[in-house]
Amino acid sequence: MDKRQAIGSWLSGPREAAEEMGVDFGYPGKQLGLPQQGPGSVARFGRRFGALLIDGLGCQLIAYGLITGRDWNAAANWSLPLLVVLGILTIGTVGFTPGKRMLGLRVISQDGGRLGFGRAVLRTVLFALLIPALVWDRDGRSLHDRLSRAVQVRI
Repeated sequence: MDKRQAIGSWLSGPREAAEEMGVDFGYPGKQLGLPQQGPGSVARFGRRFGALLIDGLGCQLIAYGLITGRDWNAAANWSLPLLVVLGILTIGTVGFTPGKRMLGLRVISQDGGRLGFGRAVLRTVLFALLIPALVWDRDGRSLHDRLSRAVQVRI
């Protein structure tokens, strides 16, 4: 065996080495029966993060203008609770937050239906803990999505 080939597989990582041995990982959402591209496909990280930034900025502005009397320090303390309430109410009822809607995303149950209020509460509370949001699977779902049996898709 050529030593350069062994070093190349080590440098490229375990996924590349497994694919060279014939393992098929597919595309994000394949295990869930979702399309690879277009409406209904799994939302990518960039759109999800952008939607979070839009929602976070909106909550920050609401806290600054309506709750704290224009105090930025106090508004920062109110942003996370507002984001949790926003997520529970909007995802539990219509399936998206304002930021998700602006970027063309929706949160659905992994079986394709509505997520429901109870699972929206679980998903949002776990998301607020932040650690579950940093753990991803190969379908592009975070731990809070997996535990609430949810998936974010493109509209």
